[in-house]
Amino acid sequence: MNSTRKTLLNLGVAAIGLTMASTAMAVELPTAPYLPLEMAQKAAQAAADQCKADGYKVSVAIVERSGAVKVLLKGDGSGPHTFGSSTGKAFTSASMGRATLGLSGFLKDHRELDGLRDMDERMIILGGGLPIKFNGALVGGIGVGGAPGGDKDEKCAKAGLAAIGAE
Repeated sequence: MNSTRKTLLNLGVAAIGLTMASTAMAVELPTAPYLPLEMAQKAAQAAADQCKADGYKVSVAIVERSGAVKVLLKGDGSGPHTFGSSTGKAFTSASMGRATLGLSGFLKDHRELDGLRDMDERMIILGGGLPIKFNGALVGGIGVGGAPGGDKDEKCAKAGLAAIGAE
């Protein structure tokens, strides 16, 4: 290989390296707030403990902002349906950024929006799901299923949020 070709080859390799380095520096991804596993576990346990103290056999789910399940606790003696209901309520809260009890009441008054119930098969619009927020940033959802009423499930979910200092 003559020296001219060798110099051109070296310059080409250097140019590719510089392009890759500048591209890597230009593509810095923003750091989004998220819910650490330890906090998710603490919230779920606090919600389960509240329901147990109130005499309810429930399941508790915590989902990430994306809707992926992060923690799922099935309380002793809770029904088989509580797994799905708690997960669906958590997903709905994370997806919509709202409490499911409030959303349920809203839909009763706005029948033209009933299609929201069918928007995603994972959504469950019954009381017991709350969004998890820190400093206004939505990071996930908590769902409780199995108490005799959505208001009671929501009380337990609120205990979970309080345990981690979430809004």
